[in-house]
Amino acid sequence: MALPLKLLILDCDSTLSAIEGVDELARLRGSDVFARVEAMTHQAMDGRISVEAVFGERLRIIQPTRVNVSEIGRRYIETVEPTAVAALAAARAAGWTPMILSGGFRPAIRPLADFLGIERVEAVDLFFDAAGDYVGFDEAYPTTRSGGKPERIRALRTELRPERIVMVGDGVSDLETAPEVDLFIGFGRYLTRAKVKAGASVFVETLADVPALLP
Repeated sequence: MALPLKLLILDCDSTLSAIEGVDELARLRGSDVFARVEAMTHQAMDGRISVEAVFGERLRIIQPTRVNVSEIGRRYIETVEPTAVAALAAARAAGWTPMILSGGFRPAIRPLADFLGIERVEAVDLFFDAAGDYVGFDEAYPTTRSGGKPERIRALRTELRPERIVMVGDGVSDLETAPEVDLFIGFGRYLTRAKVKAGASVFVETLADVPALLP
């Protein structure tokens, strides 16, 4: 008989990795583009403006290529949270299945997920033409808007029927999942967002602390 499923769901940017992928894509386009996009990202992650207010606009400004996105995939791995591998191993040993739930981009996150041995990535698809130039994103995907992460949590509960769900993340979009999960763990190694720290059941600054908190 299969053991009951327990899901450990983690944000990617500024949680599993030190970087914000969309900001790094902007950096590849020059300092002016980077400054504009980084400011928009911080406003959204702090909850000062909605995710949907900036999601498409940042990509419109950046116009990332397929090659750019592959480069961010490499950077995610280079900047992986230093205790992530050991923490995920400990969680798996305790019967937890890790998953990534992100407002970032699936093709950029996939290499990091493979590096960490994470099978399932819930994130936004990007679309490119035959030359590898940007033509759009999956506008229907929930994490492109506020309330999208809890929506995906509810869908995962229906699909997978997990016994437990724990969410780990640094942003307000992650904090939104708190009513839908058994435990929300705020994360602050790279950025401590006051709203997240205040609203989290537990707040940690290293993923090494997560396995001992799993119910």
